Order: sequence, then C-alpha cells, then structure tokens
Amino acid sequence: MSVQVHLSLRSANVARNIEWLDGTPPLSLSFRGNELAGEVGEACNVLKKLERARLGLKGSRDTLEHLAEELADVIICCDLIAMDVGINLDKAVADKFNATSEKVGLKTRLFL
Repeated sequence: MSVQVHLSLRSANVARNIEWLDGTPPLSLSFRGNELAGEVGEACNVLKKLERARLGLKGSRDTLEHLAEELADVIICCDLIAMDVGINLDKAVADKFNATSEKVGLKTRLFL
C-alpha cells in the first residue's frame, strides 16, 4: 500500500474523502454538522476532565495529548464542511481574525 502525502489539510481531506466514500453518494451537510457537533462534544468532555483534575475533584482524568487529538478532529471536520460548500477556510479564518482585531483596536493580523 502506497501512502499519499499532502502538504495541506484541504488537499488531504479532498483525497481522503474520495477514498473514504469509495463511490457512495456525498455526505449531507446535516451529517457533517452532526459529525462536527460530536467532535466538539468529545473535546469538551476532555476539557471537563482536565478541569476536574485542576480543581481536585473526584472523577475520571484525561490528558493534553487526548485534547490535542480531539481539537484536531474539530479542525478536520470544519475543513470538511468548508470543502463540501466551496469555502476557502484559510482565507475565511484570516478574514475573521483580522476583522475582529480591527473591531477591537488590536494590531495583530493574520496573513496567508
């Protein structure tokens, strides 16, 4: 099995989406939205467990490594939604970041 290497999340998502779906119909935005909500929920659950540990409460614990994995899943799902509807997410993020900096009077800008 040869491995495909991609230099951007979008190009990797496009390639893997074709491979994953393997001829089945495209996924709906409803599916993608539920997928995103599930991943955000998983990330929030890790945050809850980390906060529980920080506060010294009884209960299960988690790790920053697991949080990183779940946050990565959230970003991947966001890009899949943007991919499906033709949004350049890199540009959208930079535009929104810069608009917020301008609105609140901060000098920091994000450039692609």
